[in-house]
Amino acid sequence: MKIALGADRAGYPLKEHIKEMLTAQGHTVLDCGAYDDVNATHYPVYAQAVCEKIQTGEAERGILCCGTGIGMSIAANKMRGIRAAVANEHYSVKYTRLHNDTLVLCLGARVIGAGLAEELVDLFLTTEAEGGRHAERVKMIMDLEG
Repeated sequence: MKIALGADRAGYPLKEHIKEMLTAQGHTVLDCGAYDDVNATHYPVYAQAVCEKIQTGEAERGILCCGTGIGMSIAANKMRGIRAAVANEHYSVKYTRLHNDTLVLCLGARVIGAGLAEELVDLFLTTEAEGGRHAERVKMIMDLEG
């Protein structure tokens, strides 16, 4: 799978850990930055870069990391055609894929550790959307874009 990754300074170490994991699993990783945890960064820049990879078809899914995951989620959801969710535990990750066909997972690097992040990323990438009645609701959400 082609996966775009992005993070601000707070999320950089977790992004790097996830990148290593995904590469080892054979995924194609598109690293959209940040590229260190020293320089000041602005999370909307990285949310936009990851979401544009999905919009153009260069990536199938995206993963964004910041301190809480919340800022990244808000920014990503401003992008046309993107459904992003901040989820830092298994149940929410599973159901955001099953019911919302979420394309971008936002993780809080100051909320969870690397081990849990690995499990959540695996769950996010292996859970397929259920469709059915949920597909109608996803369409309704997308229609809100106007």
